[in-house]
Amino acid sequence: MIRGAIVALVTPFRDGKVDERALRALIEFQVANGTHAIVPCGTTGESATLSHEEHDRVIALTVEAVAGRIPVYAGTGSNSTAEAIRMTRHAEQVGANGALLVTPYYNKPTQEGLYQHYRAVAESTSLPLILYNVPGRTSVNMLPETVARLAQLKNVVAVKEASGSLAQATEILTLCGEGFSVLSGDDPITLPILAVGGRGIVSVVSNIAPRDVSDLCNAWDAGDLKRARDLHLRMFPLAQAMFLETNPIPVKTALAMMGKITEEFRSPLCPMAAGTRAKLDKVLREYGLLGAGAK
Repeated sequence: MIRGAIVALVTPFRDGKVDERALRALIEFQVANGTHAIVPCGTTGESATLSHEEHDRVIALTVEAVAGRIPVYAGTGSNSTAEAIRMTRHAEQVGANGALLVTPYYNKPTQEGLYQHYRAVAESTSLPLILYNVPGRTSVNMLPETVARLAQLKNVVAVKEASGSLAQATEILTLCGEGFSVLSGDDPITLPILAVGGRGIVSVVSNIAPRDVSDLCNAWDAGDLKRARDLHLRMFPLAQAMFLETNPIPVKTALAMMGKITEEFRSPLCPMAAGTRAKLDKVLREYGLLGAGAK
């Protein structure tokens, strides 16, 4: 079963190209700090502005660098069903353990269109598939009934639910049952989703505080509710700061401040405004990620 702290990994760039050395270092940072799985080429990985060649390379490199230590769930979603099939097949060929597929964006498909899209991808691969519902980015909300219908397909095993609605996540859980994993797609509501039966988080915060996110999930699984709650409350300001501007601008800025990557984005994303950057700096320092005694 897919569960735990799953990092939505950034894609580091240097001089307009994927910085493979920095990417490998980020992967080692995640593995060393107990992250349970890695998602390359998701939203946080700026997948929309990677070329097909870059996309394929980042997934292959991640699989290679992880070397079987934890699962790799490749981001292979697209607003073109044929393109999603191609990328998912490639991920399978290079050894990914599963694939995360965002709902088709811009097209605004109907619920039947969503079902047909995911069914076509599922029929093209033997990989376990994680549905990814993020209506704030795609302008389409995959309804719980559609998730439940897709959960009947043998290799559709989980959903990353990023609607921000605890009620919607709960409805999915009631419809899909114990064998289907509901993963939080929003760091600020990780603990509430775990509390209603969710299995984990596909996390932005894990990029900068992987040990704390994995410890939260481990504490919950161990029945240590106080430890899980304490970690959740401690990380809450950090989770909010990751969305001071459009993701992944704040998290990549934070990683650059921490000396882990070059502060570089793919246009049309751009550096943070001075005001929000100052707010981010303050939160990181208060958390202990910058300055004396930084983690």
